[in-house]
Amino acid sequence: MAEALDAEAAWERLRRIRTAADAAAAGLVPDSASGEPAPDDGEARQSGDGPLRWAGPATPGAARLAERYLPLCLAGPRIAFAQLGQSLDGFIATRTGDADYVTGEEDRRHLHRLRALADAVIVGAGTAVADDPRLTVRACTGNNPVRVVLDPRGRVPRGRQVFTDGEAPTVWVVGPEGAGRARAAAGSCGARGDADGCGVDILVLPDAAAFAPARLLAVLARRGLGRVLVEGGGVTVSRFVSERALHRLYLTVAPVLLGDGVPGLRFAGTPVMRDALRPPLRRSPLGADTLFELELRAPDEG
Repeated sequence: MAEALDAEAAWERLRRIRTAADAAAAGLVPDSASGEPAPDDGEARQSGDGPLRWAGPATPGAARLAERYLPLCLAGPRIAFAQLGQSLDGFIATRTGDADYVTGEEDRRHLHRLRALADAVIVGAGTAVADDPRLTVRACTGNNPVRVVLDPRGRVPRGRQVFTDGEAPTVWVVGPEGAGRARAAAGSCGARGDADGCGVDILVLPDAAAFAPARLLAVLARRGLGRVLVEGGGVTVSRFVSERALHRLYLTVAPVLLGDGVPGLRFAGTPVMRDALRPPLRRSPLGADTLFELELRAPDEG
């Protein structure tokens, strides 16, 4: 009897899938081709083509990974997706800014898998200042995405890890107000034009309107960065949701109550419940946490 595909081997196959042909080469087949029903926790759906599953024996962990990530793998070269981890009462950090950690280890591994499936990962200036994130893939195998820091006023200190660790390319996106400060900060590394000698690309946008999510995504796509993860913080993710720039949102809720703190999703709402957003969603456990995957737009909608 063939040895069952385990979760680690399944992830190695999944992270390289971008097309239906890739999926077939990785050993995924239409459910009907397997000759037996797909398990309740192990089917993987490709939009428009029905469920897919591993052709041979697979562990429950391998099946769950296919179910969770195959839709994202197959979403095409242009997709914007976001991730937030928050408390039951909707906060991503305490009132002092402490976020270590709202959600558990399984959610951190999930976040790193999302990074590995992205061309670029976006954070706002507030997150870069408060959290000093690395934005690299460490909790799973995979390539690091390009790190994109949105910083209109050029206020993020040059010593932050995304600018100094050399682990992945970084694009520092600034406006006219912040261009001088960013170039001056980069000068210690020998910047040439908009290229920081330490490996940081300084991208100057012409005005505040150019930071609008749709316009920003178009700029990144022209650089070959079409699959974009918006990682934080709450203000940045909320703006992408509000302006309908996201195709998919991964929202992990931890069983903890903070009372107050740094809010997660916040955007102008509707005065009546019948007009509230009710997107299609899937939910699954991540350790003690619960992952909600919301489909906000189809991948071919812009």
